[in-house]
Amino acid sequence: QVHLAESGGGLVQPGGSLRLSCAASGRIFPGYTMDWFRQAPGKQRELVATMFAGGSTYYVNSVKGRFTISRVNAENTVYLQMDSLKLEDTAVYYCSMMNNGVRSWGQGTQVTVSS
Repeated sequence: QVHLAESGGGLVQPGGSLRLSCAASGRIFPGYTMDWFRQAPGKQRELVATMFAGGSTYYVNSVKGRFTISRVNAENTVYLQMDSLKLEDTAVYYCSMMNNGVRSWGQGTQVTVSS
């Protein structure tokens, strides 16, 4: 069992920044992948960014150059630095881990970009 605890969401103006954190605890195997997804009202959940076990990353096109995913392995913690936020980034953001073939989800944190 893996538990994911997210923090860092909130209200920010367009052009602002937020940093999301996700701390994983429980039985964690080497080689796990951590992802950030988001779901806006009325839309499907979409993959935003991935940190692979080897350190490579993936970003959806809409956030490239604005969001940065990073990980502190010793703490099993992943971060999502979000800069130059836009209105369309408003969503509930979910941390997710693929660990030994099992996907776990965090509870979600609301990010609202509004003037």
